[in-house]
Amino acid sequence: MTWVREEFGLRLSKVDEVPHGADLRARLWRGATGDGARYAVKLSGGGTPAGLIVTAYLAERGVPGIAPPVRTRDGRLYAERDGYRLSVVPWVSDLRALDGPMTEAHWRAYGELLAAVHAVPVTDELERLLPRGGDAYPSIVAATRDVAGRLRDRADHDDPLVAELAAVWSAQAERVSTVLGGIERLAGHRAGPAVVCHGDPHLGNLLLGPDGQVWLIDWDDAVLAPPEGDLMFVVGGVLAFAPVTPEQERAALAGYGAVDIDAVRLAWFLAVRALDDLSDWTRQALDPAANLDDRATAARIVRGLVSPVGLVTLADTALRDAVGRR
Repeated sequence: MTWVREEFGLRLSKVDEVPHGADLRARLWRGATGDGARYAVKLSGGGTPAGLIVTAYLAERGVPGIAPPVRTRDGRLYAERDGYRLSVVPWVSDLRALDGPMTEAHWRAYGELLAAVHAVPVTDELERLLPRGGDAYPSIVAATRDVAGRLRDRADHDDPLVAELAAVWSAQAERVSTVLGGIERLAGHRAGPAVVCHGDPHLGNLLLGPDGQVWLIDWDDAVLAPPEGDLMFVVGGVLAFAPVTPEQERAALAGYGAVDIDAVRLAWFLAVRALDDLSDWTRQALDPAANLDDRATAARIVRGLVSPVGLVTLADTALRDAVGRR
């Protein structure tokens, strides 16, 4: 880690690579200095530095649960070489909320953290830097229809994974069509007060500490959106294998404070996320050039998305319920 020493002045005595989510263009290491301080060292080959700029701003505003980037020797938030971006952030905890146990105090702190994020003023820089949440929905709708067409028209099902996915999409065709229609029909309802949103604050991006302390990490998907863009992860949750119970939801919303959640807007953001995940993971499972184990993992995630407790099912139900209450 010579680059880290040269740019950040940190001498790492131990470095271990860590699996890092779904971003294939990034690598993550856990590094430690001789005095025991630990850091997350990330090398990115794509995207933007928006997450680093946002977390630095939030930390400066006193938002709790934010691990701000370590600055370089000359005060920058990251270093760049040969098209790659290197960043260093304090390693605050080894315990993800997904791995628990997440106490009631943690749930309240989670809600308090989201409320504090949503309350910060949106600066001109953030207006220029951050995309608008939900603006990509036309491309997500198009990608979903493209994948559906590819599977529907595939005559060669010698590949077992292709055959399985074709059957899965055929069985879910009506539900997917309903969600697609709901997204297009209700797109006008997504508008609302634009606040800074994490964009992906699921429990895999939440770290736990003692006495109810939490940290929200991985801000690469930060957007400007109505609060529902984040709150959909609290109201019921989006992970099929980690649904949010009514008791947990109440604790998080108690921490968040008074809020008037728009059910249609919440359902719309949930539906967009559902189809984005469904089309993206299906494309990865269909990729003949990909590793077979990676393809099998992607196919397993697709099965979870369309399961009775999966995100596609949750989005379909939420859209129907929201429209029924209008």
